[in-house]
Amino acid sequence: MSRKSKELSCDAKTFQELQRISRSLKDEYRLVQRSLIILSLLEGKQVKTVSAEQGVEENTVTKWRDRFYLKGLSGLYDNPRSGKPRTYDLEWEQAVLEKISETPPAGLAKWDQPTLARELNTSEDAIQRFLQRKGIQLSRMRTWCVSTDPEFAAKAADIVGLYMSPSENAVVICVDEKPSIQALSRRTGFVKTRDGKTVRAIKSTYRRNGTRNLFAALETATGIIHGKVTTTKKRDDFLSFMDELIAELPGNEMTEYHVILDNYCIHKRCDKWLEKNKNVVFHYTPTSASWLNMVEIWFNIMTRKVLRGSSFDNTEDLKQAIEKYISYYNEDAEPFVWKKRDVVGSQIKDTIINLSG
Repeated sequence: MSRKSKELSCDAKTFQELQRISRSLKDEYRLVQRSLIILSLLEGKQVKTVSAEQGVEENTVTKWRDRFYLKGLSGLYDNPRSGKPRTYDLEWEQAVLEKISETPPAGLAKWDQPTLARELNTSEDAIQRFLQRKGIQLSRMRTWCVSTDPEFAAKAADIVGLYMSPSENAVVICVDEKPSIQALSRRTGFVKTRDGKTVRAIKSTYRRNGTRNLFAALETATGIIHGKVTTTKKRDDFLSFMDELIAELPGNEMTEYHVILDNYCIHKRCDKWLEKNKNVVFHYTPTSASWLNMVEIWFNIMTRKVLRGSSFDNTEDLKQAIEKYISYYNEDAEPFVWKKRDVVGSQIKDTIINLSG
């Protein structure tokens, strides 16, 4: 008489953890495979079927089935082994950290695992495991920009105050330009990769067809975008855009228009224009802090939606694409919510350690 195979079952929490492990890109491959084996058995599949699907022997399937049957999820992990005594002690770890803080060998911009292993006369695997455990990523980079403006606090408070609590008779507008947008023509489409996935494809070669500049203004209260595409980005272009913008904005002769700008040269020396438009006030962001201007958020959205991976045979096509997107965006525009009530100039610098000025 054949022996009846064990019927597996588990609670909802264990099942969710099995699913998480089976999709994980960080857990060990063998643990992921064991989770897939158990999930298949829980579906009611036979050992022979699971063996074929996972590319393992049938006795391997039964081993992990029995381990899960007896110990649950913990049964899928390897038992502790005495193994080889630890070779890499705290002194070795400290040596790795000290080496990383040193200048890399001549000709290298940064340390990498092979170079560290060679300099410390150790194995690359040991270096890799240590760096992974400590969360140190030698190749990954982050950029930062710290404002050194002596009036940072006052300027930031002024702008955040306009975002958080504008006066009743005021319209707050964020204005900036996106210069030299290239009209690139290239083949685009979809391709199927070796693993069967379909992805966007862009030909590596392209033809340049000229550039255009975009002046844009964001109404902070409504999220509405006003834009103008130009061939140049001179002060006259900026002031012409401001004339059209003030004419388009809601309000009357008593309305105050508070315009948030960065410190680009064409935004300065506009005294004559401001004298003619006495109800308009310019507010400049601190130096190296244009991120305080909320229209930058919209520029990022527009770049992803319109420009990245697109093809334009001429600058007129580029201009029309931008204008159409502005109209499309304004149909469902919503204001950005400024959540950062306190902006401190040194807060970024305080999080960056061991870096020379």
